[in-house]
Amino acid sequence: MFRYQILIEYVGTGFIGWQSQPKGKSVQQTIENSLKKILKEKTLVVGQGRLDAGVHAISQSAHFDTKKKIFDVKKFHNRLNFILNRSSISILTIKKKNEKFHSRYSAKARVYQYIIFNRESVPTINKDRGWHIKKKINLDDIKKGARFLIGKRDFSTFRSSSCSAKSPIRTLEKVNISKKKNQISIEFKSRSFLQTQVRSMVGCLKYLGEGKWNFKKFKDVTLSKKRILCAPPAPPYGLFLKKVIY
Repeated sequence: MFRYQILIEYVGTGFIGWQSQPKGKSVQQTIENSLKKILKEKTLVVGQGRLDAGVHAISQSAHFDTKKKIFDVKKFHNRLNFILNRSSISILTIKKKNEKFHSRYSAKARVYQYIIFNRESVPTINKDRGWHIKKKINLDDIKKGARFLIGKRDFSTFRSSSCSAKSPIRTLEKVNISKKKNQISIEFKSRSFLQTQVRSMVGCLKYLGEGKWNFKKFKDVTLSKKRILCAPPAPPYGLFLKKVIY
């Protein structure tokens, strides 16, 4: 068997998420169907992790195994993108890997980016590419809240009830917050995340930035380990998987 890594860019709008499911259009299944047309064999695509419905990817990492060695990678790459052309999916690179490489378990860190449009008018060009929030957000307050989240801790407050992870303990390595005109970008880096963790953290940071919560309230909710106290999660269409680090 020959193993290949692919980096994928896609718009999550219209998909039920990354993972194949009995009903609905998934990114994983769409790519697998396209590979089958070229390789003439059933091909399983293994992603670095699952992304929820509506979440986008700037560089999703995945791998697949095939009985046939791909001799002309460039030609194969172009053909695959031609088939995927109308699916809002693009394969950025294809690389030959050894059998020890695993898109999920070999990953050392993942970086997610959340986009907020903090302005009066509803975005049109960037529709479904960020969370539109009218109320003025205090950037210093959300930076203070983000700094508190960094480190190793129990993130149960931000964990979905359907999360299958064995432990709620995670280490948030870094949070970068920047603003350009009316667009706020929040980047989170960790080896792994719990289900809905990023969107839940953004939801709580929004409450802090709007003044709905003070810092003590934000801190108490974070440390409570009680999901019921968490602010509503930010919508999925503002979330992007930016990169996977190996």
